[in-house]
Amino acid sequence: LSQFCANDPEVFVQAALLAQDYCDAIDLNLGCPQMIAKRGHYGAFLQEEWDLLQRMILLANEKLSVPITCKIRVFPEIDKTVKYAQMLEKAGCQLLTVHGRTKEQKGPLAGVASWEHIQAVRKAVSIPVFANGNIQCLSDVEECIRKTGVHGVMSAEGNLHNPALFEGRNPLVWEMAEEYLEIVQKYPCPLSYVRAHLFKLWHHTLQVYQQLREELAKVKTLEGIVDVNRELKLRCQEEIANQKEGEKPKEGLPFFHWICQPYVRPGPKERCKENGDTGTEKGVRGKRALEEEEDGNSELLSKNKQKKKLRNPNKSFDPSLKPKYAKCDQCGNPKGNKCVFNMCRGCCKKRAFKETADCPGHGLLFKTKYEKSLSWQSSQRVIQSPELNRRGAVAAGEAAAPEEAGDG
Repeated sequence: LSQFCANDPEVFVQAALLAQDYCDAIDLNLGCPQMIAKRGHYGAFLQEEWDLLQRMILLANEKLSVPITCKIRVFPEIDKTVKYAQMLEKAGCQLLTVHGRTKEQKGPLAGVASWEHIQAVRKAVSIPVFANGNIQCLSDVEECIRKTGVHGVMSAEGNLHNPALFEGRNPLVWEMAEEYLEIVQKYPCPLSYVRAHLFKLWHHTLQVYQQLREELAKVKTLEGIVDVNRELKLRCQEEIANQKEGEKPKEGLPFFHWICQPYVRPGPKERCKENGDTGTEKGVRGKRALEEEEDGNSELLSKNKQKKKLRNPNKSFDPSLKPKYAKCDQCGNPKGNKCVFNMCRGCCKKRAFKETADCPGHGLLFKTKYEKSLSWQSSQRVIQSPELNRRGAVAAGEAAAPEEAGDG
C-alpha cells in the first residue's frame, strides 16, 4: 500500500502512477489532523470538500491499475460520517479505514475513539472497512472486531510502543529495539526516524533514566544511537538483577518499564498534575535546546543546517551574527510579536498547555480545542478518564451498538 496526501486530482494521479507498479493499492490520506496538514490543505482538512474528493477518487479510479483506498476521520455526527463514507464509496473508494476520532481529537485532547461511528459506517457501505482507534493490545483488536463488525483493525500509537501487539506478546523492549536497529543498518534512513522510533519503544524507561533521554535527543550518529540503546539495555538488566522478590511495577504500569506496553496519553489537566504544575522545571529541556547543544565543532551541523549551507555556502550559524530580537521572558529566544504571554512559541506552547489557554498570536488553541473535546465526548456519553480509555470505549460500544456488531 502506498499512501499519498493531496488536494489536486491531476497531481495526485500523476504521483500515484509513479507508484502503482510497486504496490497493491493507492491510499488517499484524509485523516491527518496535524497543523502541517492544515497549512498544506490536505488530510482531515479536506473532509468538508466533497466535490474535490469525488473528483480525486473518480480520476484515480479511471487512470490507475490498482485499487484506490481512503483513510478518514469521523464527524461529530454519525449520520454525516455515514454520508461521507457513502460518498467516497460511490466515487470509487474500494476500502475505507475509519479512525473513530474527529480532527480536533489529537495529542493530549485525543480522548476515546468512537467505535459507534465505525460500526455505523460498516453497516452503511458494501466495501471492506478497517477500524482505527483505542487499539493498545490484541484483546482490543478482538473486542473491536466483535463490537463493530469491521474486516480489519489498524493501530498506530499502540503498535509503535509494542511492535509485537498483533502477535499478542509483550516482549522486552531491547529485543524490539535491537531488531529494529539491525534493519536500519541494513536499510539506512534519516536519523530522526530512528530516534523517533526509539523514543516510542523506550518511552517508559526514559522516564526513569532522564540523562539517557537527553543523550538520545542529542546524539548525531547511528553508532551513537546504538550506544545509547545498549546502555539502556544494561541499566534495565542491572535493575532486573537487583529486583526484590514480589516487587511490582511502579507508576501504575501493567508491566515493568522494560517490557513493551501501551502508553496512555494524559489529558491537559492530568499532565499538569504529573509535572507538579510547574511546566518549565529546571533541568527539563525541550528538544530544540537539547539538539542545539554543540561540542564547539562547527562540522556537527544538523541535516537542516547542512541543506541551508548547500543552498548558501556563505551562510553562517555563528550566534553572535544573528540579528537582535526582543527576547522571550522565559528562555531568551526571540518572542512572538503578538504572543499574549510575551514568549517564544516553544515556551508559549508549554504555558498555554499547562494553563489550557489560547494564544492566537502563535495559533495555539488549547482552551478552544479542550472545550470542543469535552462537548464532543459529552455528546457521545463516553468516560473521559485517560486511564479508562479502552474500557470506556467498550462500554460506549455496548450501550449504543447491537450485540451482533463487531470490529475495530
